Amino acid sequence: MTITVLLADDQHLVRAGFRSLLRRGRDLSVVGEASTGDEAVRAARELQPDVILMDIRMPGMDGITATRRILAAQQTRIIILTTFETDEYVFAALAAGASGFLTKEIDPDGLRAAVRVVAGGDALLSPSVTRRVVGQFAHRPVPAAGRAGGERLSVLTGREREVVRLVATGLSNDEIAATLVISPLTAKTHVTRAIAKLGVRDRVQLVIVAYEDGLVGN
Repeated sequence: MTITVLLADDQHLVRAGFRSLLRRGRDLSVVGEASTGDEAVRAARELQPDVILMDIRMPGMDGITATRRILAAQQTRIIILTTFETDEYVFAALAAGASGFLTKEIDPDGLRAAVRVVAGGDALLSPSVTRRVVGQFAHRPVPAAGRAGGERLSVLTGREREVVRLVATGLSNDEIAATLVISPLTAKTHVTRAIAKLGVRDRVQLVIVAYEDGLVGN
């Protein structure tokens, strides 16, 4: 099965580089490119790609707005491209529904693997990346809406709440299992059940809920 990819970045050389790297994967096919958010929305609608690599900063409509509009209209998976150290909108992009993010310095094998992971329905949120995200955003105050919405977590069992808290601190399923002295399969089951109960898309969204609802301290 071929995974189709749309590249959205305002820098031609960046798109060319990613296109070249992705084409080395026999199961990956770049079906289109966009240099602005508006072009990305149109191309997504016309091409229906499996995965979109979306830059945050583009002329006109930014990548966050484009992500929100695309996901409101169709089922696809979006990976945010960022320089990370300077982009202040990564968390907002994830909240808009993105399945994860990559830094533009990612190595070729990592890029191809990331596209495959996201195309398979998983969130691109490795433990190391999670820790960097929470380090970047944990100092920010929890939005008022998030504080008021803490009741969302009441549908979880005590163990599920603890698992979600550990997910939000950047632990993998294996690390959660070791921390709670349970099997990795049991840890994965708790994560899956929490996702279903909270009605969120994936592991990325669990992290967002944990911070918005105060499960993880700021």
